Amino acid sequence: MENLHVNGQIIPVDNEGYLRNLEDWSRQVAEQLAQQEGIELTEAHWEILQLLRNFYQTYEMSPAMRPLIKAITSELGSDKGKSIYLMSLFPGSPAKLASKIAGLPKPTNCL
Repeated sequence: MENLHVNGQIIPVDNEGYLRNLEDWSRQVAEQLAQQEGIELTEAHWEILQLLRNFYQTYEMSPAMRPLIKAITSELGSDKGKSIYLMSLFPGSPAKLASKIAGLPKPTNCL
């Protein structure tokens, strides 16, 4: 994958589109990453992205699906802590896709 171009800056990404430097993340970078995935970010997306970034700061890892659902249930309630809800926001592999858009590394046990 090519580098991202955001506000005149070149943001390096790996061959799967994950940021090479976590410090390069910003809301504009997230919007660009989401756009490349065909997603328009809403407040519901931002809520999950912020939760993911907080999780990463606490545990220094991107959560796979089960820990992500557990964290969401704990923080945002059982209505949002369901895989079907996450699939509606981040189709395919929610933990992987949300981590990418949140500027975090790919969860270690995601293919």
